[in-house]
Amino acid sequence: MRKLLITTLILAFMLSCKEETKANLPDSKETDLEEKVNIEKIEDTLTSVKKSTAQLKDELTSKGFQIFDYVDEKTQDTVLMQQYFIAFLKRGPIRSQNEEESELIQKEHLAHLSKMYELGYADISGPFGDNGDIRGITIYNVPTIKMADSLANSDPAVKAGRLEIEIHPWWAAKGFPLR
Repeated sequence: MRKLLITTLILAFMLSCKEETKANLPDSKETDLEEKVNIEKIEDTLTSVKKSTAQLKDELTSKGFQIFDYVDEKTQDTVLMQQYFIAFLKRGPIRSQNEEESELIQKEHLAHLSKMYELGYADISGPFGDNGDIRGITIYNVPTIKMADSLANSDPAVKAGRLEIEIHPWWAAKGFPLR
């Protein structure tokens, strides 16, 4: 019940902002890609809240995503599981760049990860805190491992050899937040 109340409050807030956001948009020629993507993501979120599980399943499968669902015994809710791809960013073989070069590569790496998130290809990224060989992860929200691999390998830190990519399919419940 608490989840339903919180979801309803969030939805009401987002709906009240939706029309104001559209009204304040500049001419489409002046709107850059990131703003359009952010608005589309908000609209997609609003639409997906309204969609039935069957509609969401149809939409995801038509885009090529792997999914399955089950009924939660406790809540009797249908839980929709989607396949994502986790890219483990591992220490690469070329770590001989000087400090200035490595700082530039890191800046470009972070910009790449931000762009992946803004475009809706990645849902979360972050480094590990133990300074081990596995440096961090990115969870890609794309339909195929080939697409996730291509996006991950376009990272400037991977191209420079500072990082290597290892990708695995990973299943998570659609729409469940981290806590």
